[in-house]
Amino acid sequence: QVQLVEFGGGSVQAGGSLKLSCTASGYTFRRDCGAWFRQTPGKALEAVAAVHSNGSTTYTNSVKGRFTISQDNAETTLYLQMNSLEPDDTAIYYCAAVFGSCGSTWYIPGQYRYWGQGTQVTVSS
Repeated sequence: QVQLVEFGGGSVQAGGSLKLSCTASGYTFRRDCGAWFRQTPGKALEAVAAVHSNGSTTYTNSVKGRFTISQDNAETTLYLQMNSLEPDDTAIYYCAAVFGSCGSTWYIPGQYRYWGQGTQVTVSS
């Protein structure tokens, strides 16, 4: 059974940094697809970044150059390093995973089978 658990959320001032972690059991990110999504109240889930089964990474435009998705050597932990945080980055961040490739539709929440419980990130101005 696959389980995902996120850590690392918190409150930070604009311009600061946070690093989120997603620890998986029953799953390895390197051979499959892992991603980070975020959601604010009243809005749909927004895809933030993904690491694909071939090791490549993809980012939504608003976080390019500021966020970095990566995985540990054991390939069971997915990270999201968030730098130069902005108030608009405030959201609940979720880790998501699916066996196999997520491909060009990585941004669609419905294709991910496994989700973490979410961790709150708050950025104040």
